[in-house]
Amino acid sequence: MNLHGVSGHPEPNSEPPITASSPPTPTPKLKISAKLNRWSRARALRSGVKIDRPINRSDNTPCRQVTTEEAERKTSTIDGDDVEITAGKSIYLVSDGTGWTAEHSVNAALGQFEDRLVNRGCSVNTHLFSWVEDEEKLMEIIKQAAKEKAMCFYTLANPSMAKSAKQACDLSGVLSVDILGPIIEGIASHLGVSPSGLTRGAAPGRVKTLNDAYFKRIEAIEFTIKQDDGTLPENLGKADIILVGVSRTGKTPLSTYIAQKGYKVANVPFVMGVEPPKTLFEVEPRKVFALKIELVVLQAIRRTRAKTLGVDSVAENYYSGFDLVRKELDFASRIYAKNPGWSVIDVTNKAIEETAAVILRLYNHDGRESSTSVPCISKRY
Repeated sequence: MNLHGVSGHPEPNSEPPITASSPPTPTPKLKISAKLNRWSRARALRSGVKIDRPINRSDNTPCRQVTTEEAERKTSTIDGDDVEITAGKSIYLVSDGTGWTAEHSVNAALGQFEDRLVNRGCSVNTHLFSWVEDEEKLMEIIKQAAKEKAMCFYTLANPSMAKSAKQACDLSGVLSVDILGPIIEGIASHLGVSPSGLTRGAAPGRVKTLNDAYFKRIEAIEFTIKQDDGTLPENLGKADIILVGVSRTGKTPLSTYIAQKGYKVANVPFVMGVEPPKTLFEVEPRKVFALKIELVVLQAIRRTRAKTLGVDSVAENYYSGFDLVRKELDFASRIYAKNPGWSVIDVTNKAIEETAAVILRLYNHDGRESSTSVPCISKRY
């Protein structure tokens, strides 16, 4: 089974094949750092997953797992302090459009509470209500939020709808935040003009957007899908951005995410024993972004991948063994060193959005600013 990707790259040939008669060489036991484990637990909690956690005891009795159902009436010792383990909380996201703004804003804010969520064993469940364009539906949502004791965030372009949401939340005792309102007011003050109050779908110029920027994104996504995992290397020169790295460094999801912003992205996997395509070294170096990752983290990701695919222990060791992973990372590092014009990005424990922001900032920075200036991504409306 090919674990490196869907394009069927040959397995590395620098390592002797493992057979039934030659058991795999023992590898150092994987130790996932406390930071990585904590990060994983926080991601699970932010996704609404209910996890069990132990109660620390001062005596020698075995620790018992505390379930979420007991969370409301239990306490736990965290760093010497007794803290209450709270039950899951709900957050309602209401939008008159897709809800992208509300969803991403709240997720970004929740990132500031990951440690607290893990300490208290508290899950957060977000519920998105998109295309809410009439007050009757809005009132039903707020009424349900009150029953569930949820917090409500809303992005409503229509001032009347936003005002109704605020009033209903106040009357129902629902804590609410208007995400879009203060931003619109600030821009209106800065530009000296009044907002239209229309949703994005009904705003003037929407047809032009669909004809230009929208179809540009579609074209970029189609190109990126065709170029996934090193396919069609002859087209690398047509790409805006090229991602390179060993297997399981997140090249495919990162490529797809960036493509949705209108960039044509290609990704090329580095497999030990397989020479990268010559066309990779013929493109502008500024277009190439080399992904690196810590060995222990990559090994953990690969082991999880192997178990997900249901491979046997021999194949798993061949894919995620300590020595093999180390050699693959060294192989990639040597290629990076020979190409100093490439930008090397560390993706260890980073979200795709974070890595994409770094890549786009570097890609759009043409170097004309002075050394004291801050690179930024600019867009003219």
